[in-house]
Amino acid sequence: MKHALSVTRDQDFAAWYQAVISEADLAEESGVRGCMVIRPWGYGIWERIQALLDAEIKRTGHENCYFPLFIPLSYFEKEAEHVDGFAKEMAVVTHHRLIQKDGRLVPDPEAKLEEPLVVRPTSETVIGAAFSRWIQSWRDLPVLINQWANVVRWEMRTRMFLRTSEFLWQEGHTAHASEAEAREETLKMLEVYRTFSEDCLALPVVAGEKPENERFPGAVSTYSIEAMMQDGKALQAGTSHFLGTTFSSAQNIRFQNSEGVQELAQTTSWGVSTRMIGGVIMVHGDDDGLRVPPRIAPHQIIIVPMLRDVPEDDAIIDYCMDLLGELQKLDVFREPVRVLLDRRPAKAANKRWGWVKKGAPIIVEVGGRDVAGGNVSVLRRDRLYKDDGKLDSAIVGKTDFVAAAASILTEVQSNLHAQATERLHSNIDRSIVDLDALKAHFNASNKPGWAEVQWSKPTGEALDKVVQWLKGEKLTLRNVPLDAAAADGACIFTGDTAVERVLVGRSY
Repeated sequence: MKHALSVTRDQDFAAWYQAVISEADLAEESGVRGCMVIRPWGYGIWERIQALLDAEIKRTGHENCYFPLFIPLSYFEKEAEHVDGFAKEMAVVTHHRLIQKDGRLVPDPEAKLEEPLVVRPTSETVIGAAFSRWIQSWRDLPVLINQWANVVRWEMRTRMFLRTSEFLWQEGHTAHASEAEAREETLKMLEVYRTFSEDCLALPVVAGEKPENERFPGAVSTYSIEAMMQDGKALQAGTSHFLGTTFSSAQNIRFQNSEGVQELAQTTSWGVSTRMIGGVIMVHGDDDGLRVPPRIAPHQIIIVPMLRDVPEDDAIIDYCMDLLGELQKLDVFREPVRVLLDRRPAKAANKRWGWVKKGAPIIVEVGGRDVAGGNVSVLRRDRLYKDDGKLDSAIVGKTDFVAAAASILTEVQSNLHAQATERLHSNIDRSIVDLDALKAHFNASNKPGWAEVQWSKPTGEALDKVVQWLKGEKLTLRNVPLDAAAADGACIFTGDTAVERVLVGRSY
């Protein structure tokens, strides 16, 4: 079968991923290493993610704010583990002016900054400094804030959306009077991410706690949602961190409790990024391009008039305008249906396949015969082909389509989630009991999925040995699923009695 993309997932998954980004007009290289231009369709998806997630963040009591892009280096130096975790990725500003020298622009030696500024890799330090000013009494707590921003982490190996030097994200930061309240916040936001991913992105995930070696620098506990891509690799799609008093101690975030005693505040942070779009591509895409879940599609229904530059075209446009008006009266997912009438002067077939590659949930084509018969031709992106390999373009009455459009969008959303959920659950092996079997599992296929194994939670040198063994096999510990069965055997890495189960996989 011939597909819209020049490379298939089975031929070369990495090349296929790049082809989807290019052919779906999601993003392109910017000319700056590791930085991308997010094109309107890709940014439209991010805007939908922002709008839906922002509403959930505010629903849980958080307020949006904004902090500077530049952070004094001294802020990082106060927290040794944190700065060590990000030191190799930091972009640093040292001068504030350029001058011409020998025909080139160079930093002006007279304009050297008194203190270097780090381009924001994350904002715990600068927000912690603000918290130390804002919080004086237990009455000032909790502080619940979030910001939508860009961050810079100077990555050595980049891939659009998945790992870029600059990316967009939201980062929540909170301060609490008690450890119990901060831990509750950490898990609450993890659940916000889990339900958002499942319900809005149609992205099934496993929520759990990261092992010690995978914690955020400076965190006491780190939790993540992990998604399985179609090549079996894991993608960390979001994280939530209980920071305890690590940053409070470094930034002097203290408050007087109700008994008049000074205490350190307990803090958290949590975030998701444009990496989620990479996950949507690799979970839902097919050999014809992207498939966008309707809840995050910038346009859920595309109307494509089949014009031939003849007088009859006016009747087709009028018919499409009427259809557009009827569809815009509909609601789905508690929002108005988002419809676009594509009137560009291009061949209808080219426009159709352009929208197929972009992954628009429903594509409606209207030609002269459709107008005469009161019909429309409908393509659903979740099931593009019939069993015989031909396009599954259904001719239905216009009135019938309008009546069914909202339910079709709901069904597309559900189908994408169901397909991905079946793939996730059928590709986690829980039968592995020793290292030889674990190694054999990941060497037996180029899409081995994950393994859930018994884990004794080693620390120190014992953990270092486990990490080194995994590194040699190009494997990582993903997380300890919150809903995993209780441990009932020996840890496959140490032979000690297991206390929990951990997911192992290859990752992005």
